[in-house]
Amino acid sequence: MTTNRRNFLRGVGGFSLALPLLEGLRPNTAKARDPDVPPFAIFIRQANGVACAQSTDEIGEEPERFWPTTMGPLTSATVAGRALDELTEHFPRLLVVKGVNGTNFEYGDGHARGAFQGLTGRGPTQPNQGGDSEASGESLDHRIGRELNPEGRDSLFLYTGRNSGWLGGACISYRDAGVRRAPLHDPALVYQQIMGLSGDQFAELAARQQSVNDLVRDQFASLLANPKLSSNDQQRLTLHFEAIRDLEAGLMCTLGEQELMALEGLTGQHNSTDGDEVLAAGRVHLDLAALAVACGYTRSVALQVGNGNDGDTNYRDPDTNLPMENFHYISHRRLSHDSEGSVIPGSDLLHHKIDRQFAQLFKHLVDRLAGIDTPNGGKLVDCGVSVWYNDLGNGPGHHPNSTPYIVAGGANGFLKQGEAIEVQNTPWVGNHAMMLNTLGSAVGLRKTGGGFLDDFGDPASGTGLMTELLA
Repeated sequence: MTTNRRNFLRGVGGFSLALPLLEGLRPNTAKARDPDVPPFAIFIRQANGVACAQSTDEIGEEPERFWPTTMGPLTSATVAGRALDELTEHFPRLLVVKGVNGTNFEYGDGHARGAFQGLTGRGPTQPNQGGDSEASGESLDHRIGRELNPEGRDSLFLYTGRNSGWLGGACISYRDAGVRRAPLHDPALVYQQIMGLSGDQFAELAARQQSVNDLVRDQFASLLANPKLSSNDQQRLTLHFEAIRDLEAGLMCTLGEQELMALEGLTGQHNSTDGDEVLAAGRVHLDLAALAVACGYTRSVALQVGNGNDGDTNYRDPDTNLPMENFHYISHRRLSHDSEGSVIPGSDLLHHKIDRQFAQLFKHLVDRLAGIDTPNGGKLVDCGVSVWYNDLGNGPGHHPNSTPYIVAGGANGFLKQGEAIEVQNTPWVGNHAMMLNTLGSAVGLRKTGGGFLDDFGDPASGTGLMTELLA
């Protein structure tokens, strides 16, 4: 019944339904040796920097709309009116990190510099190639999967938005130098992979309006009656099955809409330029991410939203309910992908409104993980690190200084929580790889010999850990 610390129910056709870790079915030795759920990492990437205090030629003096008023304990007062106030209810488990500087690698383009080093901490394979650049090393999400996943299973790399355009669309996850990973774009295909379903099996379930739970109904009933399961185990198992059914209902509805859209010559939500559709697909991807880590399918997920400069996505203004200009234009404050177009009035405020929508997307993930109990009485979110990070520090300058890192969960007590911390930094001097080393160490990556990971990425982007973040 136990495989790689997780349990499975076997269904027809070789199908196996992964279950959350159940305390009653763990060996006594495991309880004493490993009381916590293994830490995991989920990364959400946002492009184009954030709406922060700066002086621009286009707008003039732009007010601070992102960072807290003061470093230290997070309170509603320190983030009032900032994008981070979307996360107020989760402040006790958040770590807001300011001062993480990307290295000014010679990519020949600010977006390439930010996107490619975001999870690799590496410079280009060849300098000054701009949109044709490639990162010169493996990304952290892939390394976590390669070293920590069961049987070295690949981590999940997910994508929402038009998978084309600047930097070739999907561009943050790498197997090795110059070797990009292809993303899982359609959430339905992600679900099939996690559950081990073929396309035909999933289509048959959808047509019959059935759940994978129906394939293991008898085993589920028998498992619930197992006297080894505590009432908490029974509740955890029931909630897990309900979450699967809710997720399937959303996927099947989405699939129906996609089929209709295909008949009309359109694309699905996950491959859309409409910001509402892009974020809706992103939320489904994050539901799948929560399911995947809860079941022990993977310890690493990365979600990329939009292409290299997110220049195809038109997010909606929540105050007018109208689509805005594409995000890249707004980040430049001009009707242009460079500095030549007409100024967009109020574009600094529009940028802030997009930041809020990403904060809401991140909150969706934290809500999901905080709603999943662990056998030791905690919440799944606190066992790992969920990271909302950005390619850049701001727009329109697109500089690599103070690229935002918002972390939910302390990885079983490895990281501080409930604080905003500005790490020691010098503008235009990279320390970004130190952040990646810290996150990698938090989830269990170690050097040969057992020491904390402290040499990931290019040494020019810093070595060692950011000790200010450690609990």
